[in-house]
Amino acid sequence: MPRVLVDAVAVPADRGALIRYVDGLVAALDRAGADIAVACQRAEAERYRRLAPSAQVIPGPVSITNRAARLAWEQSGLPLLARQAGADVIHAPYYSIPLSAGLPTVVTVHDAMWFTEPDQLSPHASFFRSATRTAVRHARRVIVPSKATRDELIRVLSADPTRIDVAYHGVDLAQFHPPTGEEIRRSAMRCGLHDQPYVAFLGALDPRKNVPNLIRGFATAVKRLDEPPALVLGGGVHEDDVDAACREVEATVRVIRPGYLRAPDLPGFLGGALVVAFPSRGEGFGLPVLEAMACGAPVLTTHRSSLPEVGGDAVAYTEPDADSIATALGELLASPQRRHQLREAGLARAREFTWEACAEAHLSSYQRAIE
Repeated sequence: MPRVLVDAVAVPADRGALIRYVDGLVAALDRAGADIAVACQRAEAERYRRLAPSAQVIPGPVSITNRAARLAWEQSGLPLLARQAGADVIHAPYYSIPLSAGLPTVVTVHDAMWFTEPDQLSPHASFFRSATRTAVRHARRVIVPSKATRDELIRVLSADPTRIDVAYHGVDLAQFHPPTGEEIRRSAMRCGLHDQPYVAFLGALDPRKNVPNLIRGFATAVKRLDEPPALVLGGGVHEDDVDAACREVEATVRVIRPGYLRAPDLPGFLGGALVVAFPSRGEGFGLPVLEAMACGAPVLTTHRSSLPEVGGDAVAYTEPDADSIATALGELLASPQRRHQLREAGLARAREFTWEACAEAHLSSYQRAIE
């Protein structure tokens, strides 16, 4: 079995979907008996030791907490660290790679949205486009979380399909589970709901997630209800267009923005919702959809990019425009029976996505890189 250095130094500290991918993968690789070392920020070292007790955890230098220093260290310090650790292969789980590592490198490219939705993304898009082009060209193997992402890389970057491996993400069923009544109550209190029913969104409030159209569609869907639910937007940064959409809707429409939610509150938040709405314009995988299904939530999402690969027939679909969202969401709110069907189907489908299967796919990719 090859010795793998996983470069977790670049994992953002916001505890979003990326860190759940790296955490789930590292823990599953360790359980599978893989020979791994994990490079990480010093502040994260103890956490990785708990996640992967058999792994060698190597804290990086103090100086690499900012992006410029980290990228410079990635090109020189990381290859040296890999050789000192006796690694056979380096896995970079976040787009960028060392160009002269001296040993095979595997990179995870999470999506191609930097190319296909350039106006819907952050001001850092040019960096990620450059890093993705370089990684796809120079890495020995490229791991992607969905067939849709593989196909997009082939289409927009002429990537070599024989060097791309698909590894679906998993879901931690101990963390994401149908909540108890107490978990629902605690989450509702933190969001200030006071027993009011609600529709939930969880994710970054960036343009790609389509939150302004969700707000407009929600307002239309509930405007004739005697006791309308609230819309709770969990996570992310408050973008200007989200604020503008909130100002457009009537004062009687309640939109709550609690900011980032603690991990222990997520099962209650997702599983306690009437519907979890995730009308994204496109995803590399769509981990929030999978996690919501695992919590027993009826899910409404779009039939875009990888989302049908995750949701299958276990979720409801809408187009991303506000009118379509209003129609689809209104139908779900009016049908407890349909929500119950989606809840049961989602729980069953979520069990098909495991971190053990994800780790197995990664181990196969590492071996191909060496061969």
